[in-house]
Amino acid sequence: MENHDILSKINRQSGMTVPDGYFHDFQQRMSAKLPQQDWEKPVTAPVKRSRWQIIRPYVYMAAMFAGIWCMMNMFDILRPASSLDIAENPTLMSAIDNDAFYYNYCVADMPDTEIYDDLYEQGFNPDDIEF
Repeated sequence: MENHDILSKINRQSGMTVPDGYFHDFQQRMSAKLPQQDWEKPVTAPVKRSRWQIIRPYVYMAAMFAGIWCMMNMFDILRPASSLDIAENPTLMSAIDNDAFYYNYCVADMPDTEIYDDLYEQGFNPDDIEF
């Protein structure tokens, strides 16, 4: 007959053992190794911090943000000036002048209600359309 108890098949010893009687006098041995505390000694109050010690972290943080602001301004000054005007960009102008591009990509993204509102604001009357 086969034994199905899996715990009996493995060795339960993990190798972590202590000598016999180790914890019997553990407290006395540990307290003998610790330095003696003088409990009668008066507790001193913590040293008061000066005003500068209190505000110093905030001053350092303000200086850090001022440095970041100056650095960003320097990056802006060193950046080459470029114009984002559409009239100066020939590729964009040719795309906008192309009716197929304009109606497929620009007007197609507008909702119908927005197109109708724009037409009514410009004075469009639907009765004027001839079919």
